[in-house]
Amino acid sequence: MKRRYSKEIHIGNIAVGGNAPITIQSMLNTKTVDVDGSLTQINELKEVGCDLIRLAVPDEASADAFKIISDRCGLPLIADVHYSYRLAELAIKAGAKKLRMNPGNMSTDAQSIKNLVEMLKYYNIPVRIGVNGGSLDKHFKDMHEADALVSSALSTANIFEKFGFSDLIIAIKASNVQTMIESNRKLAKVCEYPLHLGVTEAGTLKSGLVKSSIGIGTLLEEGIGDTIRVSLSAPVVEEVLAGKTILKALGLRKAGVEVVSCPTCARTEIDVQGLAEKVEQLTSKIEKPLKISVMGCPLNGIGEGESSDIGIAGGKDKSVLLKNGEIFKTIDSSQLIDEFMKLLNEVLQK
Repeated sequence: MKRRYSKEIHIGNIAVGGNAPITIQSMLNTKTVDVDGSLTQINELKEVGCDLIRLAVPDEASADAFKIISDRCGLPLIADVHYSYRLAELAIKAGAKKLRMNPGNMSTDAQSIKNLVEMLKYYNIPVRIGVNGGSLDKHFKDMHEADALVSSALSTANIFEKFGFSDLIIAIKASNVQTMIESNRKLAKVCEYPLHLGVTEAGTLKSGLVKSSIGIGTLLEEGIGDTIRVSLSAPVVEEVLAGKTILKALGLRKAGVEVVSCPTCARTEIDVQGLAEKVEQLTSKIEKPLKISVMGCPLNGIGEGESSDIGIAGGKDKSVLLKNGEIFKTIDSSQLIDEFMKLLNEVLQK
């Protein structure tokens, strides 16, 4: 697919936009003042391939903690600031590599932005203008929602541009998937800034995955979008795993394991769901591009696993392991996971 042209922006050592790979983001749900808890969660996100991590900075104590976390975590961190330009300035001094602000709950007073721009330029920090349907600036409330979201984002961007600052990333999010898609399509036509995609307040793991996959996936398939977050009411690691799955499904990310599994039928004699989830868990931190199939019976499973690097065709007593689409070994089903791991480690060492 042909990606929309966008300006390349740097967040620490990570590029967003231009020809850079589409990045995956998440946001900590720990209190920023909980330094140890925040660092633990950051490490969990790093292990599953998160590229960029955002932390809330709601007060000065959080800004102080942000500095400690930034110094120790080894990743460029994004400061999420609401209502206060002073907190934005403290977050930048604390080591934030990007600032996220929402025009709906931060004054777009020109002088405040001018003062912020001077600091942003000094520290070489970009800004994400994040407009949400649920916190839209009252000045745009009477417009069609998609148009209002676009107008709010561009209005704020214009103020930054007025003071000679254009290191901007724009995010328009809504809980309604159609509104999210429509507004981002419109925005993509009228600016060259990198776009951050996400369906806000998407919901629980199940419903949130569906909404996010439709919204984010539709736009990415059209070449729109440079960085994504799958917002879920679930452990933050699930957001990253979901983001990786979306990118892999669209052919936009090759690294990592793709697990495919059958929907089961009357021939199934093993717990396909449990086995597939176990395989996903065991392979979630692997970056080598592999396709692994988990099939519920040897009858069709052998043929269905032909396109996989490793395959499992499970049976009640005996199961078959596949390698490069061919039968590798027939084993007792009780030894399936142990034998699978042996084969996986063999493949990874090559």
